[in-house]
Amino acid sequence: MHDNRLIYESSPYLQQHAHNPVDWWPWSPDALKKAEEEDKMLLISIGYSACHWCHVMEHESFESEEVAQLMNEHFVCIKVDREERPDVDQVYMDAIQMLTGRGGWPLNCFALPDGRPVWGGTYFPTQQWVQVIQHLSQLYKNDRSKIIQQADGLMQGISQQGFPELKTNPPEIDLDAIVEILAKDVDYQHGGFSPAPKFPMPVLLNFLMAIGHQENNEGLLRFVNFSLDRMALGGLYDQVGGGFTRYSVDARWMVPHFEKMLYDNGQLLALYADAYRLTHKDLYKNVIEQSFDFLQREMQAPDGTFYSALDADSEGEEGRFYIWKYSELVDVLGEEMDFFEYYNISEKGNWEHGQNILHAEKTIEKYAEDKGLKPEALKKRFHANVNKLFIARDKRIRPGLDNKVLSSWNAMVMKGLCQAYQALADDKYLNVAQKAMSALLAKMMTDEGKLYRAFKSEEIGIDGFLDDYAFVIDALLSLYEVSFNEEYLNKAKALVDYVMDYFYDEANGIFYYTASNGEQLVARKTDVQDNVIPSSVGTMVNNLMRLSQLEYNSDYELIAELMIKKMQAMANEHPRYYSQWALLAHQWKVGREELVIVGERAEMYRQELQKQYRPYAMYAGSLDGASQLEVLQNRFQANQTLIYKCHQKSCDLPFVSPTDLD
Repeated sequence: MHDNRLIYESSPYLQQHAHNPVDWWPWSPDALKKAEEEDKMLLISIGYSACHWCHVMEHESFESEEVAQLMNEHFVCIKVDREERPDVDQVYMDAIQMLTGRGGWPLNCFALPDGRPVWGGTYFPTQQWVQVIQHLSQLYKNDRSKIIQQADGLMQGISQQGFPELKTNPPEIDLDAIVEILAKDVDYQHGGFSPAPKFPMPVLLNFLMAIGHQENNEGLLRFVNFSLDRMALGGLYDQVGGGFTRYSVDARWMVPHFEKMLYDNGQLLALYADAYRLTHKDLYKNVIEQSFDFLQREMQAPDGTFYSALDADSEGEEGRFYIWKYSELVDVLGEEMDFFEYYNISEKGNWEHGQNILHAEKTIEKYAEDKGLKPEALKKRFHANVNKLFIARDKRIRPGLDNKVLSSWNAMVMKGLCQAYQALADDKYLNVAQKAMSALLAKMMTDEGKLYRAFKSEEIGIDGFLDDYAFVIDALLSLYEVSFNEEYLNKAKALVDYVMDYFYDEANGIFYYTASNGEQLVARKTDVQDNVIPSSVGTMVNNLMRLSQLEYNSDYELIAELMIKKMQAMANEHPRYYSQWALLAHQWKVGREELVIVGERAEMYRQELQKQYRPYAMYAGSLDGASQLEVLQNRFQANQTLIYKCHQKSCDLPFVSPTDLD
């Protein structure tokens, strides 16, 4: 067995490659120095532990003695965990997307010794990979000027990607035009957005739900609910154990790519909680409760924080832990098999190799209606039978766990738990969120307001990026809203101060993804595009808006306003990738409100009000009026609990009961 330098790394993904015959380096100045000294190009291979095709390429190429010999001879080979080093991934992903028009993982990029990208792609079969290695090594040896010219062109393109300039008369946000553009990609038959493979896109669905509610657009709300129904009933969602997989291979949400990512499940927990506040659907409540159980059972560390991902593969087979042979179902369910037609199983299997993926076409309530059965009795039978499958499945070999703790992804779960707490008013969600935040900050945040990104096996060594700060601040503000504990605000403000010092460029009016006092790569990037995860810059702007609502901070308001104006044209033209910006722009246009609750019943009233869906509201409160927050000043009256509805630093006359508020 081989050992390479990755054996000393804590990342589970890097550890997976620690015994390859490839002479892997982790990303480091030493690796670049070696490339300079030996006059070799860099081969930068980027992936993550739950990535199926990363495993495939490792098995086919990186475990091969012959292929490894070629790689070691001609290149300094660097392995990167994209989840630990998204800054490195961002630079080389931009290069690959410019070269090929698409991206993905594994990402394999060839670069000059100084790190400037030259050429690359994603997955390569072994024969093609060998041809690429041979061609590029010969080109570097015999026609280096062509390689350098290519690198110069790519660097020019990468450097130009960033924040738009502020136009003299920026366009207003145009919701009608945005909805019309999005409608072209809508899948009206199965929900979500075409084409396949289909990702849940919580950022985009959150935008449509918020403006649908704000503008009383029933059509938008029906589409969002239909999409959430189809996702929750399909194979994308684990019908036995809860939790969402990363995406669906097909248009029907039936066949998942079986890896489970923490960031998906945190965001979708929040989305379904908000949808439940609007609809009170039992299906959404079940998703919230089952996803919470999944996160606690399979993703939570002993200290209360959360691990990063579950692999798609087990026993060398994609999805093996989650799929069923018909005979396996018969053994577990016996006479109840006929009843389980609800999940569209068959003797021949509904997927490849005679396997079955559990998925449904309708809710249990609708199924009961069609069969002339009583819904509550049917639900009990379902619960009992699904529990039998859960017990049987639990005896299988489990998928691999990526047990590193990431600040940004943990923060998404904490926010989701806060939304679940608002929706269901169950203290267990808040308690878990508070415990996780306490543990995270104890490990990851310094007294100076600096945040670290990753923690594993008592090792912390990577500085936080803008998404870590932005999402942790977002979660802290959410925790304040559901507790009125101002310690969360104090932590949030300390992190904001650090961001303003080291990530904000006042001269250009932008936030960078990396800190000015950290490692400098070949390009310093920003992060304005929403995708499966929202833009960290957009999230940071939202944080400034929320804090300004509480503190009346005009500097925060001005920064937020300028950035929103810069992004409005992109939001109008490309809403699928700038939907968070579209929502921010609309909120800025119509105005947000503050719901201020003061008095001894503030907690009770807050809980009652937060059962309602109010996406344009920020909550603030105090039991005794002792707070120094600007929004709470002169609101407290002895022996009363009052609710103020405020807008742009002006409040209406107070209400004395939550039921009085429209």
